Amino acid sequence: MDKRIEISILLDFYGILLTEKQRKIMNLYYNEDFSLAEISEHTNTSRQAIYDLIKRCNKQLLEYEEKLQLMNKDDKIQKAKQCSLNKIKLLEENCKDTNCLNIVYELKDELMNNF
Repeated sequence: MDKRIEISILLDFYGILLTEKQRKIMNLYYNEDFSLAEISEHTNTSRQAIYDLIKRCNKQLLEYEEKLQLMNKDDKIQKAKQCSLNKIKLLEENCKDTNCLNIVYELKDELMNNF
């Protein structure tokens, strides 16, 4: 996975653990695609300070993921969900019984709405 995308996803999971200023700068850099110079100008902070903050936050986000594994767990859940939906689709296509189809539709709805 591209490092920028990985950090952007980690921000979704762990951004709340950063300070408001850190979150704002990380969001500008990774999600809004601002340059260091643009962020520096926008926040009245030196370019070097922005660079240092981004490096520190990157390290912090990677440490959170190493310890908590939220992104990894979510990835496994999404893969299991997709696998289950594929199996449900097979059941839908091959099930002729109305009661069976109703159960299949309920399972599909539960998966789609709860995970």
